[in-house]
Amino acid sequence: MEDLDLVLSDGKSELNSCSDSSTLDTFFAKYLSKKGKVSSLMGYMKEISKENKAAFGMKVNAIKNELNAAYEEKKAYFEKLALNKKLQEETIDISLPGREVTPGRTNPYYLIIDEVTDIFLDMGYEVKEGRDVETDEYNFELLNVPVDHPARDMQDTFYFDSSLLLRTQTSAAQAHTMKEKAIKTPIKIICPGKAYRRDDDDMTHSHQFAQIEGLVVDKNISIANLKATLELFAKKMFGEKRQIRLRSSYFPFTEPSVEVDVSCFSCNGKGCALCKNTGWIEILGAGMVNPKVLEMCGYDPEVWSGFAFGVGVERVAMLRYGIDDIRRFYQNDVRFLSPFKGK
Repeated sequence: MEDLDLVLSDGKSELNSCSDSSTLDTFFAKYLSKKGKVSSLMGYMKEISKENKAAFGMKVNAIKNELNAAYEEKKAYFEKLALNKKLQEETIDISLPGREVTPGRTNPYYLIIDEVTDIFLDMGYEVKEGRDVETDEYNFELLNVPVDHPARDMQDTFYFDSSLLLRTQTSAAQAHTMKEKAIKTPIKIICPGKAYRRDDDDMTHSHQFAQIEGLVVDKNISIANLKATLELFAKKMFGEKRQIRLRSSYFPFTEPSVEVDVSCFSCNGKGCALCKNTGWIEILGAGMVNPKVLEMCGYDPEVWSGFAFGVGVERVAMLRYGIDDIRRFYQNDVRFLSPFKGK
């Protein structure tokens, strides 16, 4: 029993002298591990008389419990010290200035697409984007532009082969929509997307450009419906004071066809450099859907009628933001993009 008391006192003394977690681990290995001094005390059990075995065993368990409780208390103390030290080392100096974050900017090309799309969505239109690679049938023939039609000379096309090409206009998506309706029903769609034509890139021309074309097909549609739609669009896009005028023009897929001008939003129609002193700015082409197009796409022109229009995205953006070179939209120059913010 005296040896047991000695183990207890030595254990307490060594535990008190532990100065860190490392020395505490050494203490645990020496006294409380499976091969430690406390566990080895049970080896004396065979030398203890029968009547003293119970008292000896109880004494060993009491020593083990006492040293273990003291060890856990010391361990918790060292863990708390380590945590406090870590927190002090990780303290953030809130007096330091924050790091400047440079936000991204939205290309005005997409700002115009989003704005025009939102205007027509509010008017009940659906969005049909179509595909960039088209067939000659949908890009030309179904839009009343057969192989020998002179209008093909106006659109120098990127061909993959005799029947496959990069679309020259987003109107192809309109032809798809009309053809896909097995049961003919009204249509009210816009078709935003890229178009491609062989062209020499300069300040006002690009081999790749964006269009947003619209199509309405229903019964009893007239040019008055077209004019009212485009007037509303012009006011929402360029301001409530804007007016439009229609000038006779020609497109093979519309008849009659018109060019649409909006009163200059810089000089309010008085005449300036932007409108070339005319008071008007051309913004889009439009017209009533040619009966031949309706018929080729499965709509009876005696029952159905409609109108179509097309907006040049870059042209509107150049007018809106005073951009002098169409190539800026595709160069991703941060100096050009920095003034533009998204929604």
